[in-house]
Amino acid sequence: MSLDNATPSEWDKMSKKHAQVEQYTDPYDIQVNVEQPPHYNQGAIECIDYLKDSLGEGFTDYLEGSIKKYLHRFRYKKKPIEDLRKARWYLERLIKEELNK
Repeated sequence: MSLDNATPSEWDKMSKKHAQVEQYTDPYDIQVNVEQPPHYNQGAIECIDYLKDSLGEGFTDYLEGSIKKYLHRFRYKKKPIEDLRKARWYLERLIKEELNK
């Protein structure tokens, strides 16, 4: 595996494998607030699916903007890891959209 073509999950596995620290439980490792926040699932369609449908070609620009937003503000939040994980979620979604073109 090359660093250039490693997926985020492969990178995580590799970095955990080579980590020389005690086992640490991440207090922000609750994916509900990142993957499917309850306030985004109130209607018949999830918010991200509605945005994709309504933005059309502009959807990937929205994803890129969201990545930039979360990367910009994580330093100023009480839960910086959560914002970094949100940026990663949007990046994974952008990659998925680009692969499906």
